Amino acid sequence: MAKTIKPLKAVERRAEELDTIAAVLPIERRDELAELLTDHDVETLRHLVNEGMGDNTLRAITSDLAYLEAWGLAATGSALPWPAPEALLLKFVAHHMWDPEKRAVDPDHGMPKDVEDNLRGQGFLKTTGPHAPATVRRRLASWSTLTRWRGLDSAFASPPLKVAIRLAVRAAPRQRRRKSAKAVTGDVLAKLLATCASDSLRDLRDRAVLMVAFASGGRRRSEIAGLRVEQLHVEAPIEQKDGPPLPSLAIHLGRTKTTSGEQDEVVYLTGRPVEALNAWMAAAKIDKGSVFRGIGRWGTVSRRPLDPQSVNAIIKQRAAMAGLEAGQFSAHGLRSGYLTEAANRGIPLPEAMEQSRHRSVQQASSYYNNATRRSGRAARLI
Repeated sequence: MAKTIKPLKAVERRAEELDTIAAVLPIERRDELAELLTDHDVETLRHLVNEGMGDNTLRAITSDLAYLEAWGLAATGSALPWPAPEALLLKFVAHHMWDPEKRAVDPDHGMPKDVEDNLRGQGFLKTTGPHAPATVRRRLASWSTLTRWRGLDSAFASPPLKVAIRLAVRAAPRQRRRKSAKAVTGDVLAKLLATCASDSLRDLRDRAVLMVAFASGGRRRSEIAGLRVEQLHVEAPIEQKDGPPLPSLAIHLGRTKTTSGEQDEVVYLTGRPVEALNAWMAAAKIDKGSVFRGIGRWGTVSRRPLDPQSVNAIIKQRAAMAGLEAGQFSAHGLRSGYLTEAANRGIPLPEAMEQSRHRSVQQASSYYNNATRRSGRAARLI
């Protein structure tokens, strides 16, 4: 089914309106978004920006909204209705969560081929099988959030929809994949840092990125990429019985993924991470603005902050340089690695969570439980 072409003037106007919130949107796709989204969609996104919704959350919602509008056009021939009827929500689940074995004998099972070809041709559909349940739930949650922000009631909590999702998950079970296949624990971190041994700007920056991200509790890549000098506050040195005092630094995170705008989360760095950060900032002559920045071909330090994806690229590049399998590591490995290392060293869970700023004890404790089970007596009966 062909994608509906919207009037050119309306598309151009929406593109200009999207420019006003370019700082938090994937603006490289501005023209595509302007064609897919409706006036009401753009107005809702601008409202969310004004309400102070987190940048990463807004990017995810915008991406989900673009996908939903593209799917709606392909599946029904028209833009999404607001609020969406229960039948359309059930159709969305049926198109994205299906049984591969049943699809092999019933071509009509799952997403119709014309809808699939349409989405794949636009670059929205990359998977060749059913979507992960977490992806479907996230997009439904974004759909629900956008409906609520429009002041409308919805059918997202309806029993038939919940039952349909539960049955679909059972019909096509998938193993949940970790964001990083392997955790960047202390031994792995040491190997990565060994590749940053020179005094070059790139080595100084990457060393500081790795040490700050890990030691501050396994900060998310968006938090590291967006770190600014104004968030750093020098603390009194930490006295030692044997040796000189250790430099100390507080990082004011402000609003994070799990906090509201009124909360100011603070984590602390002590010793080597502070020294690595100071060395980078001194060499790059950074005294205000973004802490971690791009480095040009000729060694020039950009004024623009690192892109969050660049933090991921640094991890993979350093892993490859250390002789590790780069595909097994990502920026999230620093976060899981911090808690895993804390568990291995016997640091109490509440103390580790104070630094990692995990809100869910269940999520954080899973790293502790895995570490304990792996090295405990129950795993070594023979």
